[in-house]
Amino acid sequence: MRIEQQYIDLFAQTKELINTRSADVLNVHRVTAFANFERLGFPTKKQEASKYTDVSRFFEPDYGLNLNRLNIPVNPYEVFHCDVPNMSTSLYFVVNDAFYDKLPPKATLPEGVIFGSLKEVAKTNPELISKYYGKLADTSKDGVTAFNTSFAQDGVFFYVPKNVVVDRPIQLVNILRSDVDFLVNRRVLIVLEEGAQAKLLACDHAMDDVNFLATQVIEVFVGENATFDLYELEETTLNSVRLSNLYVEQAASSNVLLNGVTLYNGTTRNTVRVTLAGEHAETNVCGMVIADKNQHVDNNTFIDHAVPNCNSNELFKYVLDEQAVGAFAGTVLVRPGAQHTNSQQTNRNLCATREARMYTQPQLEIYADDVKCSHGATVGQLDENALFYMRSRGIEEKEARLLLMFAFVNEVVDTIRLDALKDRLHLLVEKRFRGELARCQGCGLTPTLSKEEGEGKIDLTNSNNERACTCKKKI
Repeated sequence: MRIEQQYIDLFAQTKELINTRSADVLNVHRVTAFANFERLGFPTKKQEASKYTDVSRFFEPDYGLNLNRLNIPVNPYEVFHCDVPNMSTSLYFVVNDAFYDKLPPKATLPEGVIFGSLKEVAKTNPELISKYYGKLADTSKDGVTAFNTSFAQDGVFFYVPKNVVVDRPIQLVNILRSDVDFLVNRRVLIVLEEGAQAKLLACDHAMDDVNFLATQVIEVFVGENATFDLYELEETTLNSVRLSNLYVEQAASSNVLLNGVTLYNGTTRNTVRVTLAGEHAETNVCGMVIADKNQHVDNNTFIDHAVPNCNSNELFKYVLDEQAVGAFAGTVLVRPGAQHTNSQQTNRNLCATREARMYTQPQLEIYADDVKCSHGATVGQLDENALFYMRSRGIEEKEARLLLMFAFVNEVVDTIRLDALKDRLHLLVEKRFRGELARCQGCGLTPTLSKEEGEGKIDLTNSNNERACTCKKKI
């Protein structure tokens, strides 16, 4: 039986339930998305864009899904305490794939700014959501996006009106919580109107050691002269699989920084699609990966220079140890007429052992003749001459290797335009290289049980004995 068939059967059986527990603006996209999913299926290694990560196999196990939208018994404000020095953020949470609104946030946002549940905003302001939702995430071209659009019931909506500046960074913490193997489908919609400015830090954490599979689709609209920074920090477990598709559209003279850091994970596949749709737009796409054991990290990027006079910069660095596998595939497309394009793409990689594997595939497609574009990739080991020099100065070999690896990835950290986060990441990266980081040391994330939950596994049911974890084969 095809892996997809179990989800096709599930959707047929629960379509009304999914729609009832969501909002009409989200539901209107499901039929088309599901038809595309049936046609496309999950990506496999047979497809060029997915040849380094067999996405389909991760969907084969029997996962729980919270289609009933029951409350997960956890208070994130009690279990998560971020103590990053000097980083005063507006803090929000997503538990699995539902925006946490049981307690009012302590943050005070500027007038007109919205940060909340995608489902609830879609009910109160459907015109605003329908104007943007599903407009960038094309379900006809990607099976994971089609799957996510078919099953996603909630998510996050971030809206910044014209010329409004959100001075305080917003921190969104995605918490994975379950007592059974669990599948979540997160959705994020971000809209910055003309002249708006904002910074968003998204942190991924897992509270339990069950198998988690998270699909995520993020759509970002950045208006003319707007500035937006998106930082993603993944710090989960070896049992977690993250499949994230990020779509960005930039208007004229906008400026965007995308920086993704993978410090600890199981398997990660990040897809980034950026369209420079207005002249003089600039995008900076950066990524850093530190992986060991059997961890797997695959970053796939596509930057579309659709108009003239735009700039793009890409910088990805990997450090792989033990049997870790890394992959990077980046394409820069310069369309006909997109003259005076300036694009630079760089991928640098270190393999600390013979067993580590790195696959890199930088690509340029240029259909204009007055451009300045370059790309480059390297895969190697630490510089033995630099290592010898440091040892000759009395530095032990282990410490010298750590210093060289830290210096290697430091360039990516330094692209961050948030000083407190930059300083904290310097410390976290050092701890990760020293093997001291199995969970983010800058935050406290501990499971807490209520009296009703007892001392054993948490039973995810409500008073009517409805189960939150609806296994796809046990409806």
